[in-house]
Amino acid sequence: MAKSLSEDLRGRLIVAVESGLSRNAAAERFDVAVSTAVRWVRAFRETGARAPKPKGGDLRSHRIELYGDVIFAAIEARVDITLVEIAEMLRDDYAALFAPSTVWRFLDRHSMTVKKNRARQRAGTARRRRAATSLVRGPT
Repeated sequence: MAKSLSEDLRGRLIVAVESGLSRNAAAERFDVAVSTAVRWVRAFRETGARAPKPKGGDLRSHRIELYGDVIFAAIEARVDITLVEIAEMLRDDYAALFAPSTVWRFLDRHSMTVKKNRARQRAGTARRRRAATSLVRGPT
């Protein structure tokens, strides 16, 4: 993601437009895109802010957090439920569309990951294999 342009440049462009220069002319003068000049001037007129908006961050995880109790109950009811099955359950029962990757990120945030152990190792020769121990489920 590109770095935000300086607040000084924003201020000089806004002052030029407020002094009577058109947005197109100001954009050309300060070597920025016309759409950028339009957005900066609009934001300044609406809010008085010259500083860039914060970049990045999570804007949508709060949607799946609303179904946290439902997801945890489904995992309690069936320990070996898959991410796809959780996403399908949310879609069918609550009309909430989430990708399996979103469900994974939710579970990861809440330390609900499955650790690897002998039961999940690659297949080896039959004579060297020992009996699988129980599956481990818990916080990371």
